Amino acid sequence: MTRIPQSVRQKVRKRADNRCEYCRLPDEMGKYTHHIDHIIPIAHGGTSDPDNLAWACFECNTYKIRDVASYDPTTKMLTPFYNPRTQKWDDHFEITGAIINGKTPIGRVTVQMLQMNNEAQVEMRRDLIDTDLW
Repeated sequence: MTRIPQSVRQKVRKRADNRCEYCRLPDEMGKYTHHIDHIIPIAHGGTSDPDNLAWACFECNTYKIRDVASYDPTTKMLTPFYNPRTQKWDDHFEITGAIINGKTPIGRVTVQMLQMNNEAQVEMRRDLIDTDLW
């Protein structure tokens, strides 16, 4: 396991505006603390450079693990996951009610593999939206 200095962790967290860079869950609203995610995992040649790090909620980070791509359910093409350093969230995702929808193959595989719309996530997101905490 790679140890990320606290100063780098704080920089990544601040850059993410204290939200998961994948599902956008506010840091203080997570069931568990948010983590540093290696966008390209060390196992795939990624580094601990801040340009390869993202702030991720426990759920997104756990589901992503070491994966970097999956098959888009629509095109059936192998597609990389969303990269918060090089891509804009709004280009790939939209929220309808409390559901995060992928607008592109990248968005769809990221939503699917990170299980962004599992029952617990949607319920928490709905509650946060209803109380203006989202």
